[in-house]
Amino acid sequence: MSELSVNHLLGIKYITAADIELIFKTADHFKEVINRPIKKVPSLRDITIANLFFENSTRTKLSFELAEKRLSADVINFSAAASSVKKGETLIDTVNNILSMKVDMVVMRHPNPGAGIFLSKHIKASIVNAGDGAHEHPTQALLDSYSIREKLGDVAGKNVVIVGDILHSRVALSNIYALKLQGANVKVCGPKTLMPKYIESLGVEVELDLRKALEWCDVANMLRVQNERMDISYFPSTREYTQQYGVNKQLLNSLNKEIVIMHPGPINRGVEITSDVADSDQAIILDQVQNGVAVRMAVIYLLASKIKQ
Repeated sequence: MSELSVNHLLGIKYITAADIELIFKTADHFKEVINRPIKKVPSLRDITIANLFFENSTRTKLSFELAEKRLSADVINFSAAASSVKKGETLIDTVNNILSMKVDMVVMRHPNPGAGIFLSKHIKASIVNAGDGAHEHPTQALLDSYSIREKLGDVAGKNVVIVGDILHSRVALSNIYALKLQGANVKVCGPKTLMPKYIESLGVEVELDLRKALEWCDVANMLRVQNERMDISYFPSTREYTQQYGVNKQLLNSLNKEIVIMHPGPINRGVEITSDVADSDQAIILDQVQNGVAVRMAVIYLLASKIKQ
């Protein structure tokens, strides 16, 4: 297969295992490119990409922008905080105004789940979902799987536990879809109040005991508690959460094997993981960030090659 089965990347739910394999093979090539002295390729010289961020972002926004510039695309950045959205303009009007300036692709982060899907039905440009509310964050799941593949050789058959605030996490949902597609075994671990009701229907097991989860897994993906999405209290205190679900070096060293620690960022040091874990050899957190650029280059390149046709 030399092209993606989709025209947009709206979620992992909508792509196939073959799509993931193609993205990873393409990312392998781009990873080599971004480690050269001259980190640029002229692949997308005639493509214009708009980055529309209706929600705060550091890593994802920088990573997409860098990926686009490494491919020589023309890039325009839009931040909702300083835009006409604040004056009451609708999403479709905002995007159509931007598209009338002849934009080929839209990378969008939005607080409402399904915003990308809604948009894809109303506009012609190719859309990449950079996170829609607590729904999906497909490129994060792709770079996480790519990082596991790089570290452990393969994703299939590996035991991966996702720890923390599963209820509010778009990273958790996209990761579950991506890992299951590639044949990994997945468990989720965290307080019962932060587990979605439907979680077992996705084919994952719930483990409430962190120690048991870590003894079972090859990889632990640690999520932060998303306080900004919480309107009620889901656990008594941060201190209690850390005592039950925080990973420290002492706990890691007491396991009977060495596991890989991942984190999508931003890290709340001392809450879900301590600094000595985040900065240890077992953590591949900064590898994830570097791989994010290569994976996003691959996604943008493959979607753009469908536009060119």
